[in-house]
Amino acid sequence: MHYPENKDSQYIFERIGSSLENERPCAMYRKPNEEVVTAIFQSNNELYTTKDFLEIGFVFAPFSLEEGVVLIRPDECYRSKLTNQVKLNTKELEVSGFGKEEHILLVEKGIEEIQVGHLKKVVLSRKLEAKISKSPIAIFKDLLGNYSNAFCYLFHHPKVGTWCGATPETLVKIKEGKLNTMSLAGTLPFEENVEPKWGAKEIEEQQMVSDHIRNSLGNLMEDLKIGQAESVRAGNLWHLRSGVKGVPRSETSLLNIIESLHPTPAVCGIPTKAAQEFILQNEKYRRTFYTGFLGELNMPRDGETSLFVNLRCMEIKGDSVAIFVGGGITAGSDPEKEWIETQNKSKTMLRIL
Repeated sequence: MHYPENKDSQYIFERIGSSLENERPCAMYRKPNEEVVTAIFQSNNELYTTKDFLEIGFVFAPFSLEEGVVLIRPDECYRSKLTNQVKLNTKELEVSGFGKEEHILLVEKGIEEIQVGHLKKVVLSRKLEAKISKSPIAIFKDLLGNYSNAFCYLFHHPKVGTWCGATPETLVKIKEGKLNTMSLAGTLPFEENVEPKWGAKEIEEQQMVSDHIRNSLGNLMEDLKIGQAESVRAGNLWHLRSGVKGVPRSETSLLNIIESLHPTPAVCGIPTKAAQEFILQNEKYRRTFYTGFLGELNMPRDGETSLFVNLRCMEIKGDSVAIFVGGGITAGSDPEKEWIETQNKSKTMLRIL
């Protein structure tokens, strides 16, 4: 692969449209707070995977890594500066999926596991489905125009499917031998000119994530620093976030780092293995790539790896779309409030549709 070529954005979107129409693997994305979109095209329809993360390309990983990490090889790669991204007018959309009573029962079961000491935290989610009239490219353009501080992407592989999203959470970024990640947890709805007021439950949840990252990464780093928690906005939601910086030891591989971080407590729970088993046994659907991760792997332009947790995402199948919403359950959780939190989160993607 050559370094990414600069192209007109219209050319890139037309190429993406052609890849979707002809069922060719491709990915298009924009990093948080940037104005440049990158598109990667694979020349054949082979389903490549990675186990050691030594390859170059765009990775798309599931919640359970045993299902296989997809790699799109960058046979062609283009970049373009975006301008005049349009904000949306919103409208209501009819959705289906398992509802309030079922989700509250699931949350109550999670709280029981915490109370008996099997778990400290577990992230429980549900799946919603809706009919749409927008194309994947139109959805992606709307994400670009409305979520400037998120990682926005459109992914397609004929043997995997079409996914789109705008995620606020970094899994890991490695550049010039330095590591950056984040501790992200807690959710409140955004209100104009109103600062978020965090309760004990959200503060405790965010601290759990920070402690887990410190324990997981500590032995892999020469130096590790976790910043103070701060409020950050992602679309119509507030989150609590702490920046994490470190310098990996010489013997630490990217695989070591990914295995220590994924799945994060923000999408799975603590202890990780027990929480993941509870999720796989009790959620009423398979997450597949929701709460997995995705992004650039060892890209040659600057040797950067930038991976993001696959939140605020959707799977598109023709005129149908599935979105996914969840929340962190702790000993202090209120099942009714957890239901309301998933309702608030669902608006992030539904307003795009």
